Amino acid sequence: MNDEKGPPPGHLTPGTAPLTLYVQDLLQRLRAFDRRRPMVWDLTVTAFWVVVAVLDYSTGGWRTVARDVDAPEPLVLLMSLCFSVPLLRRRRRPTAVLVLMAPASVLNIWTGAVVQAALLQLIPAYTIALRLPLRALARAGLLMCLPAAVAALVIPGTADRQLVSYLWGFAFVTLLALAVRTRREYTEALVERAHRLERERDQQTQLAAAAERARIAREMHDIIGHNLSVITGLADGGAYAAAKSPERAAQALEAIGTTSRQALAELRRVLGVLRERAPAAELAPQPSLADLDALLTGVREAGLPVRLTVHGSPPHLPASPGRQLAVYRVVQESLTNTLKHARPEATAEVTLAYTPTGLEVRVTDTNGEGPQTPTNDEPGSGRGISGMRERASLYNGTLESGRLPTGGWQTRLRLPLEDTPP
Repeated sequence: MNDEKGPPPGHLTPGTAPLTLYVQDLLQRLRAFDRRRPMVWDLTVTAFWVVVAVLDYSTGGWRTVARDVDAPEPLVLLMSLCFSVPLLRRRRRPTAVLVLMAPASVLNIWTGAVVQAALLQLIPAYTIALRLPLRALARAGLLMCLPAAVAALVIPGTADRQLVSYLWGFAFVTLLALAVRTRREYTEALVERAHRLERERDQQTQLAAAAERARIAREMHDIIGHNLSVITGLADGGAYAAAKSPERAAQALEAIGTTSRQALAELRRVLGVLRERAPAAELAPQPSLADLDALLTGVREAGLPVRLTVHGSPPHLPASPGRQLAVYRVVQESLTNTLKHARPEATAEVTLAYTPTGLEVRVTDTNGEGPQTPTNDEPGSGRGISGMRERASLYNGTLESGRLPTGGWQTRLRLPLEDTPP
């Protein structure tokens, strides 16, 4: 067995990546170190330029370009330090650094020493162009180039030596900083977009999971509520018939067993989708309009007389399985409410009306009471009505449910055809 560990993250194996990847890896390491120890990097950069400026003074290199080689040496040293030491704050206060360098720049041009450390003004100018607004960049240009411009007007022969070099240097670092800034903002925009798409994907996943949970809750509510109501009605009827007609009681018990097995089978089918690593679930068709007769037969056996009336003829193209399931569940829930809340003498009627533009379903029950005897426990006071409305809205339909002026309760569902716009 090979126990050797692979290279750590960020490590590049020689011969497996081009040179650009090595450079990017090195830059990432430097940026990470700078984020952890910013003062160390600032001190290192500042110390480097201080040493360069002092060497330029001590070796007399400034005299090779000076206009006046007899400028006082202590003054030259002071100007070199004024251009290099403030770089320690170049990242936090770049504009303030340029302000500190401005008197040294004026003195440098006026005395004619022209120390090369004056070009260090380009470093805070670069930082301003990289991080601050454009108005700050304009102020930086004035702070850097104005002394040279004034000197060009006052002192003959300085325009081509100081002013032009300052303008070209400032233009170069500005363009370079803007290019880096544009690239950085573009990269940050891409990263932000990727994070936003990630969040949207997670939200869509959560919404899909919530919609699936709501669908399963509706299915379980309809299945359990209806079948338990039918079983309760059959049990009550069987208990009443046991003393007078044992045969009817046996039929009621047989119907209870059949209804219970059907309910368990439907529940297993619905809950089967929740198993993460279960084998392929047994597929069974969802209830449709063709199953309404069986539904009404079970309700009649539970003791509620139901009549089915159909107006018009179905369209040439049948409704989708989802729409047929919605109609089936609305009828089932309405009759379940009648079984729960209606009095023994109540009756119910289911009406299907096909029109050129859709389907209208009405479920009406007498509820065994007149308008002056309202019930305390109205049908649909729980999740039933809201579940039916959710099913209707899924297919751009509407659902109305309420008490009738003549007594009883009516639920009306309207569903458009497949090609009807919402």
